[in-house]
Amino acid sequence: MHDGTGRIVVQDLTKRFGPVTAVQNLSFTVEPGSVTGFLGPNGAGKTTTLRMLLGLVRPTSGGATINGVPFERLENPATVVGAVLEAQSFHPTRSARAHLRCFAAAAGLPDERVEQVLTLVGLATAANRRAGEFSLGMRQRLALGTALLGDPQVLVLDEPANGLDPEGIAWLRTFMQSFARSGRTVLVSSHLLAEVEQTVDQVVIISAGQTRYQGPLEHLRKSQRSRVLVQPADARALVDALREAGLTDVETLQDGRLAVTGSHTKQVADIALAAGVAIYGMQEEQADLERMFLQLTTGVPEQGPDQGQAGGFGGGAA
Repeated sequence: MHDGTGRIVVQDLTKRFGPVTAVQNLSFTVEPGSVTGFLGPNGAGKTTTLRMLLGLVRPTSGGATINGVPFERLENPATVVGAVLEAQSFHPTRSARAHLRCFAAAAGLPDERVEQVLTLVGLATAANRRAGEFSLGMRQRLALGTALLGDPQVLVLDEPANGLDPEGIAWLRTFMQSFARSGRTVLVSSHLLAEVEQTVDQVVIISAGQTRYQGPLEHLRKSQRSRVLVQPADARALVDALREAGLTDVETLQDGRLAVTGSHTKQVADIALAAGVAIYGMQEEQADLERMFLQLTTGVPEQGPDQGQAGGFGGGAA
């Protein structure tokens, strides 16, 4: 059983590094029992925010609390919050078990907890191998195991899927969801919405150090209605017929097709047939969360299917 609620509150958080404002008046809340995605392009201020939450960077103004108090005022912080920030470094000749035992001893935790954690993160069979021999995925599991030693209420992960293979990502997704379902809190940062879309329940989207959206992922999905892309013989005639039928959200794309929002293929086909307009091609395009993400974080207008991937943000300190 856990004593506190595991609630994270970030209130009017600002951090300036000289003339550079990394985070500006940022506010959001993370509730227990769900996986919350902390999303934004590289350089948006995600890592700086997490470091302030964990007491590693002092805010210029505002504050962040876990269970109602700043990190530095938590009693036994290892039992409240576990974190995996940036790439972890391990002593290359020390085994996974020895590494965890060092951290457990420093936190006053028994060796039995080390064995539990090794099993929890899937390293029991590799416990005596040297960390220097580990793959990136195994190092990520060892870092996660270190964060879990104190059986914390809150788990904070900064870009945890970086470099992981599909199997590792699937394992991480299952683990985070299971952790949250036990009534605990998971805050996971990423610059890729598609990477965490199947994992998170709630999202906080930031750009240029400011909150652009906070709420359930499902609400974001619903705000992105599907649309029908249609290639008619007579675009003007079809637009007129669609408008007569009450479909007024019609856009002409660069390739000459019409994009009809708020409809479906059967309805558009029936309207075209009734209007005597031949159709050369038609497809239904599902809600594009990546496009919404780009619009929220960069102000980039709608892009085609081969453009605008979140991975194209490039480098930059977060």
